[in-house]
Amino acid sequence: MDLVPALEEPLKKVLGPATAKVMAEHLGLHTVGDLLHHYPRRYEERGRLTHLADLPMDEHVTVVAQVADARLHTFASAKAPRGKGQRLEVTITDGSGRLQLVFFGAGVHKPHKELLPGTRALFAGKVSVFNRRLQLAHPAYELLRGDTGEAAETVDSWAGALIPIYPATAKLESWKLAKAVQTILPSAQEAVDPLPESLRAGRGMVALPEALLKIHRPHTKADVEDARTRLKWDEAFVLQVALARRRHADAQLPAVARRPAPDGLLTAFDAKLPFTLTDGQRKVSEEIFGDLATEHPMHRLLQGEVGSGKTMVALRAMLAVVDAGGQAALLAPTEVLAQQHHRSVTEMMGELAGWGLWREAPPQKGGGGRREGMLGGSEHATKVVLLTGSMGAAARRQALLDLVTGEAGVVIGTHALIEDKVQFHDLGLVVVDEQHRFGVEQRDALRGKGKQPPHLLVMTATPIPRTVAMTVFGDLETSVLDQLPAGRSPIASHVVPAAEKPHFLARAWERVREEVENGHQAYVVCPRIGDEEDDGRKKKSQEDEGADKRPPLAVLEVADQLAKGPLQGLKVEVLHGRMQPDDKDAVMRRFAAGETDVLVATTVIEVGVNVPNATAMVIMDADRFGVSQLHQLRGRVGRGSAAGLCLLVTEMPEASAARQRLNAVASTLDGFELSRIDLEQRREGDVLGQAQSGARTSLRMLAVIEDEEIIAEAREEAAAVVAADPELERLPGLRTALDALLDAEREQYLDKG
Repeated sequence: MDLVPALEEPLKKVLGPATAKVMAEHLGLHTVGDLLHHYPRRYEERGRLTHLADLPMDEHVTVVAQVADARLHTFASAKAPRGKGQRLEVTITDGSGRLQLVFFGAGVHKPHKELLPGTRALFAGKVSVFNRRLQLAHPAYELLRGDTGEAAETVDSWAGALIPIYPATAKLESWKLAKAVQTILPSAQEAVDPLPESLRAGRGMVALPEALLKIHRPHTKADVEDARTRLKWDEAFVLQVALARRRHADAQLPAVARRPAPDGLLTAFDAKLPFTLTDGQRKVSEEIFGDLATEHPMHRLLQGEVGSGKTMVALRAMLAVVDAGGQAALLAPTEVLAQQHHRSVTEMMGELAGWGLWREAPPQKGGGGRREGMLGGSEHATKVVLLTGSMGAAARRQALLDLVTGEAGVVIGTHALIEDKVQFHDLGLVVVDEQHRFGVEQRDALRGKGKQPPHLLVMTATPIPRTVAMTVFGDLETSVLDQLPAGRSPIASHVVPAAEKPHFLARAWERVREEVENGHQAYVVCPRIGDEEDDGRKKKSQEDEGADKRPPLAVLEVADQLAKGPLQGLKVEVLHGRMQPDDKDAVMRRFAAGETDVLVATTVIEVGVNVPNATAMVIMDADRFGVSQLHQLRGRVGRGSAAGLCLLVTEMPEASAARQRLNAVASTLDGFELSRIDLEQRREGDVLGQAQSGARTSLRMLAVIEDEEIIAEAREEAAAVVAADPELERLPGLRTALDALLDAEREQYLDKG
């Protein structure tokens, strides 16, 4: 039988089943290799005290500190009615702050003997607040002794040594992880190096086994730096090679060049536009038309601020393809958004969208969607159809027929477009709106509908810093729209501290009434729906979080309170994701038509909903939303000529990180600046959307915002390596690392859903 390679050895064989079980369940570590790549989060110097002043609430922390005093109290309780209950309170200090430790009952004996004033130790536990003071209840601790008998270290080396602090859990403290790593560290010698020797030597980096030894057992801070640089390069380079290979494979595919007819549909559309395109829209359109004219599929990411006119750019690209005899499909993440796009596209196109009836019999089939002879139509008109999962059977049959015959030049739909039954006459362009909601597999399924691979344009209104674009969307060329079209109004944003200043919230509802009295409309956004299904989840989350944490505010409850209270007499309606599609559409139509004054909704309105008359938005429990999401939501107001107002309501205290996030959103309208702030505040693992799935990220060392330079350089090196050796035949170590990434992390990286 073959020997299992050292790094693939299961941890239960090396560390025993109990420890291995905790590592697998709580940290996702299964093999020796996994544990070697579980790097220390930071290092403590034994001679230096940690900062207790800025400990995060509700997080599991490890601190190095000294005992200032320890007091044993007795008290009466239900379990110990005669005053025999015992509580040990220990105060520890690091010079910058103090922290209280508390132990109860039988658990007081050992720490009472060991935690004497002057003792230094590592303490680990969850930070909570009691009597307005930070405390750790029943923390685990490990004493730091200067002399340990026969194996006494000299005081100097003891004080100077770097103690690795690992990302730990309540079930497995950092020092236990350190001991486990010590056991498996010799296996680091077996690590296969993914970097080509020329690249490693050229950049003066240490070999991988040495980097692993230095990250876990550094002697100096320089060791840590050497190791970090090397391990960051591994992550950046292997990922960029995966993306470079995808770009290389895509570039080998054939595509039909689509050049618009000189006096066709696009010219007719441009001639009837009531405004001038911005310089940014013109520049990006030229890049897109250039790509469409080549015989390889376009793969372009179109980033644009909320309201920068991306839909107009995408529509012009779609019309160019229809002009060239092909069909174009726009894939939207939700039915509300697909219907919205369908409405706005048909409105923008007017008679070019093939309204009206055929004069006599329908014309001959085929011919790429261009039609003539419609009542009230135009000689260049093409049919624009909508295809969603909830359409009636007859409407769906007609839409499918229009697609397969080429009758419809433009189709707009949800992932219903990807189904097997959907066939196109000649699909030339796929536009994907809000890329972060779709995975690569879904994109590929739609692209597979073309006789040859169609061109691909991906749009996102969530501004992505350049480094993230290179890391997450590295298989796409990027265009950025950063100008707002003329006529867009500024949006004023303010934080409303509802707990500290309740009269501010009362004033917010007065502002909503004033907007309505001035002929405008408003949105109120809540994090939760508040129906029965939702209530089940609420109960569970309260049990998980502890009953003292208020559940997030709900649409149905808030709408009811507003209609009976501060907004009495106004027409208030609700909108959320679990409503029937027809009901959702009817609510949106009434709101768009101005029949509803206030729409109380969940984030279903986050993307693409366009009601220029809506000028105010109140976001309840704004701290429950991410920075990018708040920016997206805010973009729903100020879309007409009247100024927009966005009020961020929160009960979080002024000093909290959540409030700082909200202050950042209120202080700038620059989405790119906000996306940087967002990433700096979140752990790097969340960059790729891992917060939702709870999965461990592959970025264990690379911090996407900080390591911009490494990512850019790794991208260049990867492109050169793949161009010279697309199959990586001369680089077996790199192939192994790539197989591991694509196997274990495929969902996380290349399926960016």
